Amino acid sequence: MWRTLQFYEERRRLVEDLKSEGVIRSKLVEEAFLNIPRECFVPEHLRCYAYVDSPLPIGFGQTISAPHMVAIMTEELAVQPHDIVLEVGTGSGYQAAILAYIVAKGGGHVYTIEIVRELSKKAVENFAKAAPELLNYATFVVGDGSKGLELFAPYDKIMVTAAAPTIPEPLINQLKPGGRLVIPVGNRWSQVLLVIDKLRDGSIRIKESVPCIFVPLIGEYGWSRYGYE
Repeated sequence: MWRTLQFYEERRRLVEDLKSEGVIRSKLVEEAFLNIPRECFVPEHLRCYAYVDSPLPIGFGQTISAPHMVAIMTEELAVQPHDIVLEVGTGSGYQAAILAYIVAKGGGHVYTIEIVRELSKKAVENFAKAAPELLNYATFVVGDGSKGLELFAPYDKIMVTAAAPTIPEPLINQLKPGGRLVIPVGNRWSQVLLVIDKLRDGSIRIKESVPCIFVPLIGEYGWSRYGYE
């Protein structure tokens, strides 16, 4: 019990820090961060670092993003409770849980796709442990997320949590007019977070957000396509 209370206090302090830094700006994102226990989404031996503002390894060469980056991406996505959201790169499931907490308020849904089967399975277990009530608002799929997820398209919002060399065309195609895509794009060592709005006429508008470093997006429209496996 004391550990749970300690984690909550660490979580609360982290949220206050991110708010004071201007990273968390909206009430929806603040509530999600306060209610989703990050310690449930990191390996057990690293739980003491759950509320350090840093990425952590989760196996298979992947990481859980630093809390400030999760907040930045969630704020940039501007996800609303009614949205149908695609997340590319489930990882440990933490970002999907943040999104699911928000869409659960209005009957939206999060579809999250992961290329590593073992990570997807673990993410479901993490979800069930951290916020079982949100499982009704999230669907986990194993596959090549660089191609999107045509089965449930189109989407109001798409978030990619791995770095692509270019913007994958299928993701643009699966985005609703009026929708938004947030994705890190660049080389293998540094990227820029892009915020891409699909206008009502189908054209796109691209804004650069912040510099970032993500693990590579592997798949047909990711790094394997360019010979960097």
